[in-house]
Amino acid sequence: MELQRNSSGRGVIILLLLAIAAITSCSSEPDYSPKPRGYSRIYFPERKYHQYNSGCAYAFTYPTYAVIEPDKSPGAKGCWINLQMPQFNGTLHLSYQPVTSKKVFNELIEDAHTFAFKHTVKATSIDEGVIRYPERKVYGIYYSIDGNAASSAQFFLTDSTKHYLRGALYFNTPPRLDSIQPVLDFVKKDMALLIKSFKWKSPQG
Repeated sequence: MELQRNSSGRGVIILLLLAIAAITSCSSEPDYSPKPRGYSRIYFPERKYHQYNSGCAYAFTYPTYAVIEPDKSPGAKGCWINLQMPQFNGTLHLSYQPVTSKKVFNELIEDAHTFAFKHTVKATSIDEGVIRYPERKVYGIYYSIDGNAASSAQFFLTDSTKHYLRGALYFNTPPRLDSIQPVLDFVKKDMALLIKSFKWKSPQG
């Protein structure tokens, strides 16, 4: 009988130790609560510029952090170029079209509107701004696309009779406005300068 009492006492002690261990382990569990998302610090380059003045029918000023390459995508035409921005993993696509008739002009304007508003599903808003530099015969519309859309800014420029150029800015990352906003703000200023400096010229220079 004495042996049985001792065994029973040990069982109670073991149960108490297990209970204490369980309480201690629960109180020391790591905190799995979600932490705010962090992003790497972005270093912006000094603002310096080049003049683009090729054999195409247009010229403009662009930032030195961008590299101009011919557009090699399927269906690309002459004087279609890409301003690659490796530091920001982005591209400004510029596509030129000659205006050969009033019908073609209307179709190009409608295409620009369609391409911009196809992002309506992801965009929270799309604002249109008028571009007008009559002294250089440069007219157009600038589309500012807010939200997590694939393209954050688009525009078209024309002289209404002979020339048309469309621009579209894309970043080669999943669209997440909160992470690209500082870069977008920086790049948009140089897009504005490109448009402000834009001029038409003869294809030979």
